[in-house]
Amino acid sequence: MSKSDKVLAQVQARAGHAPVALGLILGSGLGHIADMVEGEAFDYAELEGFPVSAVSGHSAKLVVGQLWGQRVAVFGGRAHYYERGQADAMRVPLELLKALGADRVILTNAAGSFRSDIPPGDLMLISDHINFSGLNPLIGEDTDARFVNMTNAYNAEMRAGLEAAAKAEDIPLKSGTYSWYSGPSFETPAEINALKILGTDAVGMSTVPEVILARFLGLEAAAISVITNMAAGLGTEDISHAHTKNMAPIGAAKLEKILRQFIEA
Repeated sequence: MSKSDKVLAQVQARAGHAPVALGLILGSGLGHIADMVEGEAFDYAELEGFPVSAVSGHSAKLVVGQLWGQRVAVFGGRAHYYERGQADAMRVPLELLKALGADRVILTNAAGSFRSDIPPGDLMLISDHINFSGLNPLIGEDTDARFVNMTNAYNAEMRAGLEAAAKAEDIPLKSGTYSWYSGPSFETPAEINALKILGTDAVGMSTVPEVILARFLGLEAAAISVITNMAAGLGTEDISHAHTKNMAPIGAAKLEKILRQFIEA
């Protein structure tokens, strides 16, 4: 029995066998949404094969149950490449999501903006990404399925639905390209300048490996960045993880309204 089969049995033993409609992976400062789910909660540490993240600001638990009228699986935190050097750290959680019956996943993250029209406190809908790190969670996969077509990595229908939800809530939601920088140190101004030349609109330390894994598993994906700061050299903030955690709730309040509207629809 594989790790994903074992963890599926663990989860279904308590949460039941009804399929979930959607998965949510929450970034820094967004874990409170997991607390809103009416269902069964599991600490990552008790689920076989799950990564145990030690990043403050993340709530490392899975909750399966009802949220805004839909049965969902909400991952209150994620493991990052920079913690243990594993680009595929979220593979088992995403395999579990697929096994639970989901065909879609929405990812959220905290990010630094390159654009003055997407300032701290705003949100950015990811339309595409640049894997600036060069790392890939499918390295080591020995089947031809590893050659994943990433042309439409971010599902157009889901993006349209999120844009409609933002419009209904009168919340600005611009689209842009997200670049994955491995971290854990923040980027230098020279690196930010290089990313700007490449066409980056926001930068962060997550999401891209999970989207690659999602598409590998046949899950449709969408992602939203909560902008917590301007990227290095583009603003006056003292960039730090503490600043990220302090700013994330501002955008998280807007994101919660968009997600509620989207899921209820």
